[in-house]
Formats: sequence, structure tokens, C-alpha cells
Amino acid sequence: MKDNDKEMNVLRTRFAALTEEARRNEEAWRRAQRREMALLEAATLGDLLERLTEDLRASYGLAAATLVLADPEHELRHLLLSHGRRLADYPGVLFVDSAHALAPQLATGPWLGPFTSSDHALLFPANVAIRSVALLPLTREGCTIGSINMGSDRGDRFTDEHATDFLRQLAVIAAFCLESAVNRARLVRSGFTDVLTGWHNRRYLQSRLREELARCRRERTALTCLMIDVDHFKRINDRHGHLAGDDVLRLVARRIGGAVRGSDVPARYGGEEFVILLPGTGHDAGGLLAERIRRAVADETFEIAGSAEHLRVTVSIGVAEHRGGGDDHEAAVEELLARADAALYEAKAGGRNSVAHAANA
Repeated sequence: MKDNDKEMNVLRTRFAALTEEARRNEEAWRRAQRREMALLEAATLGDLLERLTEDLRASYGLAAATLVLADPEHELRHLLLSHGRRLADYPGVLFVDSAHALAPQLATGPWLGPFTSSDHALLFPANVAIRSVALLPLTREGCTIGSINMGSDRGDRFTDEHATDFLRQLAVIAAFCLESAVNRARLVRSGFTDVLTGWHNRRYLQSRLREELARCRRERTALTCLMIDVDHFKRINDRHGHLAGDDVLRLVARRIGGAVRGSDVPARYGGEEFVILLPGTGHDAGGLLAERIRRAVADETFEIAGSAEHLRVTVSIGVAEHRGGGDDHEAAVEELLARADAALYEAKAGGRNSVAHAANA
């Protein structure tokens, strides 16, 4: 009888342990589901990045959670900036040219184990105590697009003995959500919008220019075109890097935008060139606006993120006017842009930081 009692107690203990394990597994599964749903419901790319870093850190009770994103062309950074967000808003997100360069374990799938400074310090730049880590590579179509990196202050939190099913599923969902969020952000900014500056792009300019030329001829009004180029832009890129060059282009666009009128049509023409269409505006008034833009850019220095140096940036501007006449819209578009470009070349040849006017056609 006593042996039966002992056996029953052993069975009860095992059953209780199995029940508790099942409860913990179900609870873990429900938490994982909630995390995955939160990622799937992220409305924007910026919202998703927050959920993949700070929200995951809080949800898992971690010392740190970071996200590495491969961004060799700086497209992801441009998408965030074009939506009015700052990179400083995402301290847990690390943008790199290649995710593999940051930790050798990222090439092997989910990796759990002890934190070592030589392998993992770059993944956790914040000054926090970390003893064990879980690294979850994010892949799409066989390519590594980044990684989720979890750091715990407990040495036994992440070890190679732990199952990785939930973490692997999280990585799959996160990679899918990132791809979808980036595609949505691209769609919003595509078509007629320049991602870097948020201005209209060249495609929009060409379409709008045809419309304005048709109106110009119909109403017999003037249309003036300003062609603007950032002086010595290659020197800025060579000396300070392309991210600094991108900052300069955004700041120049902002300065120009503060000088133009609501009826004007600003566009990024390509590279470091901008075009402003001035409907119903003649050559003289266009020249005055061009001079106002030139001063707005030249009168203040440009502060570049991550650098103590303040840059002095100037622009050269070519001004050309079109008045109604003729029926060949395509030829008129090319002719007006060519005349504005020739005037711009004259301004640059004359010493830059100046405004030059094309002769009336």
C-alpha cells in the first residue's frame, strides 16, 4: 500500500510538472502571438521599427534589444527622413551596408549563447550589462536583410539548450513585416515624389511643365523656370561622405522651400539640381525670387549630423522665361529647360554663388 502511495505521489508530481510546463508553454505561445500581431498591425515603417526594438525589449524583459538593417543604398534611412522622422528617434536600430559584418553568428540562423565583447559589442552599442544574447537573422528570398538582437543581464536566459521555435517564427514574421512596410513606404513616396527631399521629382516636373506651358499659351501669360545647382557638391561628398551630402541636399531643399511661394512648383531635377517653375511670373520677378533663394542658402551655415563642423553652402541659379506661342509642347519643354540650364552654366562659369539670366527667346 505504501509503495502504491509513493507511486501515486510520483505520478501526481510528474502530472503537476507537466501541467505547469503546458501552462507556461501556452502562455509563451500567447505572448508570441501578441508580439507577432503587434508587428503585423504596425501602420508605418517607423512604427514597426519601434515595435521591433523598444517594444520587444519591454515585452521580453531584456536589458537591450536592437535591430540591424542592411541598407547599402541608404534607402531605408531616406524613407524615414522623408516622413519627417529622425534617425535619432530609433536608437536601437543600426543601419549597415552588410548585416553579416557585425557578428559571425548571423550566418547560421537563430543563435543563443553567452555575450562576448569581441563578437557582439557592435550589436549592442548602449552601455548596458549583457551576459547572454539571442541573435535572430532576418532573411527574405535567401538574402539576409538584418537581425533582431536580444541581450539579457542573465547568463542563463539564452543558451544553446533552449528551443528556438518561437524565436525563429518571430524572425520570419519580422522579416515579412519589414518587407511589407518598406514596400508601403516606397509606394507612398514613389511615382511623383523624390524620396530624399520629399519634393516632386523629375517625372512630375515634366508632366507639370507641359500643363503650365499649355496654360501659358492659352492665357498668354509668362512662365519662368529657375534651374538651381549646389556649388561644389562633389567636394562635400568626398570630404564628409554621402550621408552628409544627403543632409545638405535636404537642408538646401528646405531653405529653397522657405523662399518660394505657394503657387510655385519646386522639384528635384536630379543629383544636386533643383528646378522651380513660376507660373504667371515674368523674367524680372523670377530673377528677384532667384536672388532671394541664393541668399537664403548662402547666408547661414549648414550643421551636419555627427560633425562639429558647420558647412558654408552656396547655389548657382539660371533663370529662363517662356511666353505663350507655338503648339509643340514637347519642344517648348526641352527648350525652356535647356535655356535655364545654359544660364545656370553661365552662373557657375562666372564664379558660382550667383544668378544668371537667359536671353529672351
